[in-house]
Amino acid sequence: QVQLVESGGGLVQAGGSLRLSCAASGRTFSRYAMGWFRQAPGKEREFVAAITRNGGSTSYADSVKGRFAISRDNAKDTVYLQMNSLKPEDTAVYYCAARRNGLYIVVHTTGYDYWGQGIQVTVSS
Repeated sequence: QVQLVESGGGLVQAGGSLRLSCAASGRTFSRYAMGWFRQAPGKEREFVAAITRNGGSTSYADSVKGRFAISRDNAKDTVYLQMNSLKPEDTAVYYCAARRNGLYIVVHTTGYDYWGQGIQVTVSS
């Protein structure tokens, strides 16, 4: 069992930056691939970024490529999402997710085994 807790969300103006953190409980964090998803009001949850268990491979949604960066610190059991050049359309609840098979990146929600509670990110125009 893995528990995930997101932090770092909030309100920011367009063009600004935020860094989300996701702290994981348990001793097996380094085995998991990690992902970030987001869900805007009235929309389905969508893939944002993911990283393999050793950080050797990452993947991004086209909408955030070049602006967001996912990273992880296995010594701290934490995954990060650095968000730069934020746009109003990035406004959503952001979720951290963990996948037991840490070798591969998966971009669909059904590929993940554990989820955080979500954190609000609001970008004002």
